[in-house]
Amino acid sequence: MTKFVLYQLFTITSLLSIQYCTGLLVRYKGIKVNYTRKINHFALFFIPVILRLIFPYERSFEKFIFSCIIGTLLFLIYFKPIRDKISIIATMFLSFDRPEDRPNTLWWLVTQVFVGYIVLVPAVIIFVQNGLAELIWIPLLIITFGDGLAEPVGIRFGRHKYETYAFFSKKKYVRSLEGSACVFLASIIVVMVFHSSFTQLQFIIALIFIPFLMTFVEAFSPHTWDTPTLFLAGYSALYGISLI
Repeated sequence: MTKFVLYQLFTITSLLSIQYCTGLLVRYKGIKVNYTRKINHFALFFIPVILRLIFPYERSFEKFIFSCIIGTLLFLIYFKPIRDKISIIATMFLSFDRPEDRPNTLWWLVTQVFVGYIVLVPAVIIFVQNGLAELIWIPLLIITFGDGLAEPVGIRFGRHKYETYAFFSKKKYVRSLEGSACVFLASIIVVMVFHSSFTQLQFIIALIFIPFLMTFVEAFSPHTWDTPTLFLAGYSALYGISLI
Protein backbone atom coordinates (compact mmCIF):
# COMPACT_ATOMS: atom_id res chain seq x y z
CA MET A 1 0.00 0.00 0.00
CA THR A 2 2.88 2.39 0.79
CA LYS A 3 4.30 2.01 -2.72
CA PHE A 4 0.88 2.66 -4.23
CA VAL A 5 0.48 5.85 -2.18
CA LEU A 6 3.95 7.02 -3.24
CA TYR A 7 3.12 6.18 -6.83
CA GLN A 8 -0.05 8.29 -6.66
CA LEU A 9 1.69 11.23 -4.98
CA PHE A 10 4.59 11.30 -7.42
CA THR A 11 2.26 10.87 -10.40
CA ILE A 12 0.07 13.80 -9.36
CA THR A 13 3.05 15.99 -8.49
CA SER A 14 4.81 15.20 -11.77
CA LEU A 15 1.78 15.83 -13.95
CA LEU A 16 0.92 19.10 -12.22
CA SER A 17 4.55 20.24 -12.46
CA ILE A 18 4.60 19.56 -16.19
CA GLN A 19 1.35 21.48 -16.59
CA TYR A 20 2.86 24.43 -14.74
CA CYS A 21 6.04 24.40 -16.84
CA THR A 22 4.11 24.18 -20.10
CA GLY A 23 1.78 26.91 -18.85
CA LEU A 24 4.82 29.13 -18.38
CA LEU A 25 5.79 28.42 -22.00
CA VAL A 26 2.39 29.65 -23.11
CA ARG A 27 2.41 32.72 -20.87
CA TYR A 28 5.97 33.94 -21.42
CA LYS A 29 7.21 32.31 -24.63
CA GLY A 30 4.06 32.41 -26.71
CA ILE A 31 4.13 28.67 -27.44
CA LYS A 32 0.87 27.50 -28.99
CA VAL A 33 -1.45 25.68 -26.60
CA ASN A 34 -1.96 23.12 -29.36
CA TYR A 35 1.62 21.97 -28.63
CA THR A 36 1.72 22.30 -24.83
CA ARG A 37 -1.59 20.46 -24.59
CA LYS A 38 -0.01 17.49 -26.34
CA ILE A 39 3.03 17.58 -24.06
CA ASN A 40 0.56 17.06 -21.22
CA HIS A 41 -1.14 14.36 -23.29
CA PHE A 42 2.07 12.36 -23.62
CA ALA A 43 3.00 12.96 -19.97
CA LEU A 44 -0.35 11.51 -18.93
CA PHE A 45 0.72 8.22 -20.47
CA PHE A 46 4.48 8.08 -19.85
CA ILE A 47 4.65 9.41 -16.27
CA PRO A 48 2.45 6.64 -14.77
CA VAL A 49 4.28 3.98 -16.79
CA ILE A 50 7.69 5.19 -15.58
CA LEU A 51 6.60 5.59 -11.97
CA ARG A 52 5.10 2.10 -11.88
CA LEU A 53 8.63 0.85 -12.55
CA ILE A 54 10.02 2.96 -9.71
CA PHE A 55 7.20 2.15 -7.26
CA PRO A 56 6.02 -1.35 -8.22
CA TYR A 57 2.84 -2.25 -6.36
CA GLU A 58 0.41 -5.13 -6.43
CA ARG A 59 -2.30 -4.18 -8.86
CA SER A 60 -5.98 -4.64 -8.10
CA PHE A 61 -9.30 -3.51 -9.52
CA GLU A 62 -9.87 -1.32 -6.45
CA LYS A 63 -6.59 0.54 -7.01
CA PHE A 64 -7.42 0.99 -10.68
CA ILE A 65 -10.80 2.52 -9.82
CA PHE A 66 -9.17 4.75 -7.20
CA SER A 67 -6.70 6.05 -9.80
CA CYS A 68 -9.55 6.78 -12.22
CA ILE A 69 -11.46 8.72 -9.55
CA ILE A 70 -8.40 10.75 -8.58
CA GLY A 71 -7.66 11.47 -12.23
CA THR A 72 -11.15 12.91 -12.66
CA LEU A 73 -11.36 14.82 -9.38
CA LEU A 74 -8.06 16.61 -10.05
CA PHE A 75 -9.83 18.75 -12.61
CA LEU A 76 -11.82 20.39 -9.81
CA ILE A 77 -8.82 22.62 -9.03
CA TYR A 78 -9.21 24.30 -12.42
CA PHE A 79 -12.69 25.64 -11.80
CA LYS A 80 -12.74 29.38 -12.42
CA PRO A 81 -13.22 30.58 -8.80
CA ILE A 82 -10.13 28.58 -7.77
CA ARG A 83 -7.83 29.45 -10.65
CA ASP A 84 -8.82 33.12 -10.39
CA LYS A 85 -7.47 33.15 -6.83
CA ILE A 86 -4.39 30.96 -7.26
CA SER A 87 -1.97 32.16 -9.93
CA ILE A 88 -0.07 28.86 -10.10
CA ILE A 89 -3.27 27.00 -11.03
CA ALA A 90 -4.13 29.73 -13.55
CA THR A 91 -0.75 29.18 -15.20
CA MET A 92 -1.28 25.40 -15.24
CA PHE A 93 -4.69 25.92 -16.85
CA LEU A 94 -3.06 27.91 -19.66
CA SER A 95 -1.21 24.77 -20.76
CA PHE A 96 -4.41 23.21 -22.13
CA ASP A 97 -6.79 26.17 -22.52
CA ARG A 98 -6.95 26.56 -26.30
CA PRO A 99 -8.36 30.00 -27.22
CA GLU A 100 -10.72 28.42 -29.75
CA ASP A 101 -12.21 26.18 -27.04
CA ARG A 102 -13.16 29.00 -24.67
CA PRO A 103 -15.40 29.18 -22.70
CA ASN A 104 -15.95 25.41 -22.92
CA THR A 105 -12.37 24.21 -22.33
CA LEU A 106 -12.91 22.71 -18.89
CA TRP A 107 -16.40 21.41 -19.59
CA TRP A 108 -15.26 19.52 -22.67
CA LEU A 109 -12.13 18.20 -20.98
CA VAL A 110 -13.87 16.98 -17.82
CA THR A 111 -16.70 15.29 -19.72
CA GLN A 112 -14.21 13.63 -22.08
CA VAL A 113 -12.18 12.22 -19.19
CA PHE A 114 -15.27 11.14 -17.24
CA VAL A 115 -16.94 9.37 -20.17
CA GLY A 116 -13.57 7.95 -21.19
CA TYR A 117 -13.33 6.20 -17.83
CA ILE A 118 -16.94 5.02 -18.12
CA VAL A 119 -15.92 3.21 -21.31
CA LEU A 120 -12.44 2.14 -20.15
CA VAL A 121 -13.36 0.56 -16.81
CA PRO A 122 -15.90 -1.98 -18.15
CA ALA A 123 -13.57 -2.72 -21.08
CA VAL A 124 -10.71 -3.52 -18.70
CA ILE A 125 -12.98 -5.81 -16.64
CA ILE A 126 -14.25 -7.67 -19.71
CA PHE A 127 -10.83 -8.06 -21.29
CA VAL A 128 -9.14 -9.24 -18.09
CA GLN A 129 -11.90 -11.75 -17.34
CA ASN A 130 -11.60 -13.17 -20.85
CA GLY A 131 -7.82 -13.47 -20.88
CA LEU A 132 -7.37 -10.51 -23.24
CA ALA A 133 -5.43 -8.22 -20.89
CA GLU A 134 -2.65 -7.51 -23.40
CA LEU A 135 -5.16 -6.13 -25.91
CA ILE A 136 -6.14 -3.38 -23.46
CA TRP A 137 -2.97 -1.55 -24.49
CA ILE A 138 -3.86 -1.27 -28.17
CA PRO A 139 -6.46 1.56 -28.05
CA LEU A 140 -4.45 3.27 -25.28
CA LEU A 141 -1.31 3.36 -27.41
CA ILE A 142 -3.17 4.41 -30.55
CA ILE A 143 -4.70 7.31 -28.64
CA THR A 144 -1.38 8.22 -27.02
CA PHE A 145 0.70 8.29 -30.18
CA GLY A 146 -1.81 8.60 -33.01
CA ASP A 147 -4.19 11.12 -31.52
CA GLY A 148 -1.31 12.72 -29.62
CA LEU A 149 0.57 13.53 -32.81
CA ALA A 150 -2.48 14.30 -34.96
CA GLU A 151 -2.97 17.88 -33.76
CA PRO A 152 0.65 19.13 -33.79
CA VAL A 153 1.30 17.44 -37.14
CA GLY A 154 -1.92 18.92 -38.51
CA ILE A 155 -0.99 22.39 -37.21
CA ARG A 156 2.51 22.23 -38.69
CA PHE A 157 2.02 20.25 -41.88
CA GLY A 158 -1.73 20.06 -42.48
CA ARG A 159 -2.66 21.15 -45.99
CA HIS A 160 -5.81 19.13 -46.62
CA LYS A 161 -8.44 20.40 -44.21
CA TYR A 162 -11.86 19.19 -43.15
CA GLU A 163 -14.23 20.24 -40.37
CA THR A 164 -15.97 18.64 -37.41
CA TYR A 165 -18.32 19.87 -34.70
CA ALA A 166 -17.55 20.15 -31.00
CA PHE A 167 -19.45 18.38 -28.22
CA PHE A 168 -22.97 19.92 -28.00
CA SER A 169 -21.89 22.84 -30.17
CA LYS A 170 -22.70 24.12 -33.65
CA LYS A 171 -19.24 25.62 -34.03
CA LYS A 172 -16.99 23.85 -36.53
CA TYR A 173 -13.32 23.03 -35.90
CA VAL A 174 -10.66 22.27 -38.48
CA ARG A 175 -8.79 18.98 -38.73
CA SER A 176 -6.46 17.71 -41.45
CA LEU A 177 -5.87 14.54 -43.41
CA GLU A 178 -2.20 14.76 -42.43
CA GLY A 179 -3.18 14.66 -38.76
CA SER A 180 -5.56 11.76 -39.36
CA ALA A 181 -2.74 9.91 -41.10
CA CYS A 182 -0.92 9.85 -37.74
CA VAL A 183 -3.79 7.83 -36.26
CA PHE A 184 -3.71 5.44 -39.23
CA LEU A 185 0.05 4.83 -39.06
CA ALA A 186 0.04 4.53 -35.27
CA SER A 187 -2.76 1.96 -35.47
CA ILE A 188 -0.80 -0.17 -37.95
CA ILE A 189 2.36 -0.06 -35.83
CA VAL A 190 0.58 -0.79 -32.54
CA VAL A 191 -1.37 -3.74 -33.96
CA MET A 192 1.86 -5.14 -35.40
CA VAL A 193 3.62 -4.81 -32.03
CA PHE A 194 0.88 -6.94 -30.46
CA HIS A 195 0.73 -9.51 -33.26
CA SER A 196 1.55 -12.34 -30.83
CA SER A 197 -1.68 -11.61 -28.93
CA PHE A 198 -3.74 -12.69 -31.95
CA THR A 199 -4.16 -15.84 -33.97
CA GLN A 200 -2.95 -15.49 -37.54
CA LEU A 201 -6.48 -14.84 -38.85
CA GLN A 202 -7.26 -12.39 -36.04
CA PHE A 203 -4.03 -10.50 -36.71
CA ILE A 204 -4.77 -10.11 -40.43
CA ILE A 205 -8.28 -8.86 -39.70
CA ALA A 206 -7.05 -6.48 -36.97
CA LEU A 207 -4.26 -5.13 -39.17
CA ILE A 208 -6.71 -4.38 -41.97
CA PHE A 209 -9.72 -3.22 -39.95
CA ILE A 210 -8.40 -1.41 -36.84
CA PRO A 211 -6.38 1.34 -38.61
CA PHE A 212 -9.30 2.31 -40.85
CA LEU A 213 -11.78 2.17 -37.95
CA MET A 214 -9.70 4.25 -35.55
CA THR A 215 -8.83 6.81 -38.22
CA PHE A 216 -12.47 7.17 -39.24
CA VAL A 217 -13.68 7.47 -35.64
CA GLU A 218 -10.98 10.04 -34.75
CA ALA A 219 -11.81 12.06 -37.86
CA PHE A 220 -15.51 12.33 -37.09
CA SER A 221 -15.43 12.41 -33.28
CA PRO A 222 -16.66 15.64 -31.71
CA HIS A 223 -13.88 18.17 -31.16
CA THR A 224 -12.02 17.37 -27.87
CA TRP A 225 -14.04 14.16 -27.50
CA ASP A 226 -11.73 11.74 -29.32
CA THR A 227 -10.82 9.62 -26.30
CA PRO A 228 -14.18 8.06 -25.31
CA THR A 229 -15.21 7.43 -28.92
CA LEU A 230 -11.84 5.85 -29.76
CA PHE A 231 -12.02 3.72 -26.61
CA LEU A 232 -15.53 2.52 -27.48
CA ALA A 233 -14.70 1.75 -31.10
CA GLY A 234 -11.32 0.20 -30.39
CA TYR A 235 -12.35 -2.09 -27.56
CA SER A 236 -15.58 -3.14 -29.26
CA ALA A 237 -13.70 -4.07 -32.43
CA LEU A 238 -10.92 -5.90 -30.59
CA TYR A 239 -13.38 -7.90 -28.53
CA GLY A 240 -15.25 -8.86 -31.68
CA ILE A 241 -12.04 -9.90 -33.41
CA SER A 242 -11.04 -11.99 -30.36
CA LEU A 243 -14.20 -14.07 -30.86
CA ILE A 244 -13.20 -15.10 -34.38
